[in-house]
Amino acid sequence: MAKLNTTTSVKSKSSSARRDRLFDKTLLVRAREVAIRYRIVLTRVDDEYFGQVLEMPGVMNDGKTPDQCIAKTVEILTTAIATLLEQGQVPPSPSSDQERNEQVNVRLTKLEKLTIEEAARSRGFRGLSDYMRASALGGSLGSSLGSPSLR
Repeated sequence: MAKLNTTTSVKSKSSSARRDRLFDKTLLVRAREVAIRYRIVLTRVDDEYFGQVLEMPGVMNDGKTPDQCIAKTVEILTTAIATLLEQGQVPPSPSSDQERNEQVNVRLTKLEKLTIEEAARSRGFRGLSDYMRASALGGSLGSSLGSPSLR
C-alpha cells in the first residue's frame, strides 16, 4: 500500500497533543475530492477566523485570513473524510448535492428586508436566501463565536 510522504496533523481541542498519520495516496485524493464539495461556515472573532463544516459540525479549524482558514478547514475535513473512508464508512452527502425544491415565504417590511440584505452583504453572502439559510441552520455551529458566514 503506497503511503503519502507528508503527514496530516489532527488537532485535539481537549489537549495540545498532535497525532500524525499517513493515508493511502489514492484514498487521500478521493477524500479531498469529496471535501471540496462541502460548505464551510466562517466566523470572525477579533482578528481570527473560525471555520466549521456545515455537514460535519465537529470538523473545524482556524486561520488569520478567510483563505487560510478555509484551506486549513478543508485540510482537516479531508483527514476526517479519509478516516471515514478508511473505516469503510460513508461520509455525509455534501449539501451541494441536495436539491432545494422546498420554498418558504416570509413577509417582511421594506426596512427589515433592506436591513437583512445589508447584513448578508456585509458578511460575504451571495444573497438573502443563503444568509437566512446559514443563520437558521448554521446558527448553532457558530452561536458562541458570533455571526456565521457561508462560503
